[in-house]
Amino acid sequence: MITIKYSFDYRGENMSGMKEKDSCEIYCYDEPKVRKVQHALEGQNIQGMIKMFKVLADETRMKIAFALCEEDELCVCDVANIIGSSLATASHHLRTLKQLGLAKYRKDGKLVFYSLEDDHVRQLVQLASTHSRELITNGK
Repeated sequence: MITIKYSFDYRGENMSGMKEKDSCEIYCYDEPKVRKVQHALEGQNIQGMIKMFKVLADETRMKIAFALCEEDELCVCDVANIIGSSLATASHHLRTLKQLGLAKYRKDGKLVFYSLEDDHVRQLVQLASTHSRELITNGK
């Protein structure tokens, strides 16, 4: 069943200064689709996803995550040199990635090596990298 309610909404302007319609001109929705998606949302850990994206939204942590995509494992000293920071700063960011389940570490004598927690994190960072390059290529 599709429900219809009339409503008009015009937003933005196109290149010629004319109003561009970027919203439906009438209000209608597909009730089965809406219920299906609402049900799917109930089973998701949205707050966990938000935390993960917030952590990766930090420039330094994204650089570290990208570096860990390039190399399976990096010592804290390597990470500090890659991002141009102190050991303390690198350690802080690596710990943050670890606390949210995005990275893991192993100790080898006096050295600590970090890697991405699993392939899902690697895929996420690689997809973000690919998409951002495509945006630049397409002039966005």
